[in-house]
Amino acid sequence: MLVTPSHFVPLHAPQPGAHEHIFVFRGGALLVRESDLALPDESACLALDVPLAQSRAVGMLGQHYCRAAWVEAGAADPAGGFAFRPLRSLFGALDAHLMAVAGRAFQVAEWARTHRYCGACGGPMEALAGERCMRCTRCGHAAYPRISPAMMVLVKKGDAILLARNAASPTGRFSALAGFLEAGESVEDAVHREVHEEVGLRVHDLRYFGSQSWPFPHSLMIAFTAQWAGGEISADPREIAEARWFGPGDTLPEFPAGISIAGELIRANLPRAAA
Repeated sequence: MLVTPSHFVPLHAPQPGAHEHIFVFRGGALLVRESDLALPDESACLALDVPLAQSRAVGMLGQHYCRAAWVEAGAADPAGGFAFRPLRSLFGALDAHLMAVAGRAFQVAEWARTHRYCGACGGPMEALAGERCMRCTRCGHAAYPRISPAMMVLVKKGDAILLARNAASPTGRFSALAGFLEAGESVEDAVHREVHEEVGLRVHDLRYFGSQSWPFPHSLMIAFTAQWAGGEISADPREIAEARWFGPGDTLPEFPAGISIAGELIRANLPRAAA
């Protein structure tokens, strides 16, 4: 599962050293060397006109100082054997620890890129020392990295589990139900609301499973299991293309890989005959 390694140390201030990892983004794509997917060093960044002066500290991964930088969406394709690759496409190709820090770096870069000017008065923003915060030099408005909490729940009915295919899914995979929290909601409130809205069911006995930072673009996934309490499946076609119970002996559909907490949640609760 995509998770920040335990030996990673977050930093708010630059700490350059002999070794570093520079994560350069153009939108949701990471700059890598085409031949071996290596990250660019400082000299390569300068040759490619990456504005390193606006880079942001991310942390230390072992002996490597990690920082995030970006180029504008309209920036030309790089030369010199480098290319921008969608971050999602690098799952399984990039070292797992490096991939996890890349996800964190992407969120830091997007926060810094989109908060150069104040959303309240339009004044220039500056980074505060000692914390991940941008503050307006004119009105004092503070902006922290955006984190969007989302619930995920695997509904169980006896020995069966509920899997659904999202109407907007580009892969067509089945998964657990999920949705973003609304203002003023608890995570538990969101579970009950989303399950009822998406498939028309009632649930009870919510049990926490785990959480995962998910950098697409800035989510915090909070996963549960829940027991069916009533109702028949009635999928909202705006959200759910198909939803079904899968029990022992049923052929399971394709579901998310182990890189996401969705895959971990489903695998930990597979119907006994399919485990």
